[in-house]
This record gives sequence, C-alpha cells and structure tokens, in this order.
Amino acid sequence: MNRNISLYEAIGGEKTVRAAVESFYPKVQAHPLIGHLFPEDIEPVMEKQYQFLSQFFGGPSLYSDQYGHPMMRARHLPFPITPERAEAWLDCMRRALEEIGLESELREVVLHRLSGPAHHFVNTSEEET
Repeated sequence: MNRNISLYEAIGGEKTVRAAVESFYPKVQAHPLIGHLFPEDIEPVMEKQYQFLSQFFGGPSLYSDQYGHPMMRARHLPFPITPERAEAWLDCMRRALEEIGLESELREVVLHRLSGPAHHFVNTSEEET
C-alpha cells in the first residue's frame, strides 16, 4: 500500500466504504452470535457505520462532524460484547470485503486496523452470556 495516501483512498474511498457496509450488515443480521444485538431497522446503523469507517480509514470526518467524538467503546458498553462476538463481527467484515472484491492485501490491512477496536470493545466474558 502506498504510504502517501490514506487507507480510505487506497481502498477506493466513498464507493468502497459504502459497498462494504451494504455487504456487511446482512451478514451481521443473519449471524447467530451477533444479529440480535442490532436493531431491526438497520438503515440508521449502516449510515453511522459508513460515516465512522470513512473517518476511521482517513477520509472525511463525517461521523465527528455530525455526532462529535466517536467514543466508540462507551457507545458499545450497553451491548454484551464477548471475544467470540468480536471475532464474529470481524468475520462478517472479512466476508463482506471478499464479496465486494477488495484485493487481499488491502483486505488484510483493513481487517488488521479493525481488529484492535473490535477487541477493545469486549466487555463481557463468554461465561457471562
């Protein structure tokens, strides 16, 4: 990956982030471990995710401009996130990135970048679920 451009630009910007989000959420909703954690009306969640990922990958600060500092760990505290659920979330994202045809090197960079936050949000042990 060219170090002179953002990850957002490297993956294809708005079009790719939007496609990834649109491919990702049906997988999340269908997943037995995490689907129930998401609302039935997924559209607002998808839009927030698009805004957040755009910013997170070095694109425009869409999320912060609308909602302020992301404070993502705090926003996820109400939900029981286990290590297994974090991995399920990442697997849904991996499958979405494959489905939209993101090249493997960039897919690995994106997943690596997302794995830190996904595991940082863990707030519940497997035994507590």
